[in-house]
Amino acid sequence: VQLQASGGGLVQPGGSLRLSCAASGTIFSINAMGWYRQAPGKQRELVARISNDGSTMYADFLKGRFTISRDSAKNLVYLKMNSLKPEDTAFYYCKAGLRSSPATGYRHYWGQGTLVTVSS
Repeated sequence: VQLQASGGGLVQPGGSLRLSCAASGTIFSINAMGWYRQAPGKQRELVARISNDGSTMYADFLKGRFTISRDSAKNLVYLKMNSLKPEDTAFYYCKAGLRSSPATGYRHYWGQGTLVTVSS
């Protein structure tokens, strides 16, 4: 199983980006998917999470600027980021809880980070 994140880059303050993360490999079912971020010198923190029933949870610091969504049929999760600020600069990581067969339990998998840099 692999999670492949993409969509990071350099953006000016106030700009927008959309991150994507695709899960591939032997996948029976996916439970929750989410995005985390880690800025230099800081701990990794939860940004947003979406369950398989579509319910979402966001970090308080976002104040409505980001939106998480998923395409369950394609094993994709997205993060639309608006009104970006310099303090949003970080590596963004996707995470999924999934199982590879009906006989196995759920495991957490991480994608590689995609760098978002917010700077003028």
